[in-house]
Amino acid sequence: MKALVALSGNGVYDGSEIHETVLTLLQLDLQGIEYQCAAPNVNQYHVINHINGEEMDESRNILIESARIARGAIKDLGKVSMKDFGALVIPGGFGAAKNFSTWAFDGPQGAVLKEIETLILEAVQLKKPILAMCMSPVVIAKSLEGSLVSAKLTVGTNKEATPYEIDTIGSGMESLGAVVEKVTVKEVTVDSEHKIISTPCYMMEASIGDINEGITKAVAQLKSML
Repeated sequence: MKALVALSGNGVYDGSEIHETVLTLLQLDLQGIEYQCAAPNVNQYHVINHINGEEMDESRNILIESARIARGAIKDLGKVSMKDFGALVIPGGFGAAKNFSTWAFDGPQGAVLKEIETLILEAVQLKKPILAMCMSPVVIAKSLEGSLVSAKLTVGTNKEATPYEIDTIGSGMESLGAVVEKVTVKEVTVDSEHKIISTPCYMMEASIGDINEGITKAVAQLKSML
């Protein structure tokens, strides 16, 4: 059992969400699933100062930034194949909507980075499970647009506190053919038919303990599929 963990940078506002990523790597290890991190060898959309939220006048490479989280043990996303892995895992963070896709700027009309789209389509074709967290389910929905796969996904619920427009994001995903389920941070959506698991994480106003509960359940579902 070995999972490919696709990272989109280093930090919630312009890359992979670090808490979500580290907790996922921890749960994969604790639940007996080996993993390999990978990231695209391209520059991220922009760089954000995580103290004040302002854009910085510099550029950073997604692979190099992601290597910080992976402690250097990382591969180029464009040089790996799902044929060599049992599952695909995509942590959240705005990197999913800025680097893996252009959803943050173009919504459901946007584009998906070819490297991640290829891996998602490979995983679905090979019937290998996918685990998506936080905002990354939009990348799956966009990648599967126009296919015969109507994936069941979640980005959270509007029935609990959230800083994001869950209904708007969900409607956008549905316009691409996805089936959107509303769940809380401690819950998991499981598409058994297509082997796709998703959990909201920081799409909701949540503590690190809350997201850990959701991630733990999600990785357990992944293990059962493997």
